Amino acid sequence: MPYHKSCLKVIRRSEKARIRNNQMKSRITTAIKKLRATKSKETAEKALKAVYSILDKAVKTNVIHRNNSANKKSALSKIVKKFEK
Repeated sequence: MPYHKSCLKVIRRSEKARIRNNQMKSRITTAIKKLRATKSKETAEKALKAVYSILDKAVKTNVIHRNNSANKKSALSKIVKKFEK
């Protein structure tokens, strides 16, 4: 166990960041599950907008990479476009 003050601070800080990152990833997965479970076009579009917002926030806080976000957005928009047919 480290005993330097700075090491203890780093441990505390990294633990808080780990919890924040896990919360954000959990929000992403639940929002995507809700989007995939929708049956109508209107609710799917609202859910897609919410997922986009959550993904953008995750990219902004460096929880996920921007390319990962772009790939998820692309795949989800394809799902929503299938409702239009």
